Amino acid sequence: MAAPSGDKLEDAAQSAGNPPVAGRSVAMIGNRLDSRELFATEREIVIAHGEENYRLRLTSQNKLILTK
Repeated sequence: MAAPSGDKLEDAAQSAGNPPVAGRSVAMIGNRLDSRELFATEREIVIAHGEENYRLRLTSQNKLILTK
């Protein structure tokens, strides 16, 4: 039996079907960040919030959809 990794962000990425990737930083100015930085390499990101995972997707019409 494998030991749990303890890394919730890595676990969230793997549960979304994405291979583990190296971490990256996103610049924030005050309480604001630019979505172009979030979606620079992918059209979907996983947000770990407590015990829940949410998916934030960028649509073909450049809209954002957040799902649980």
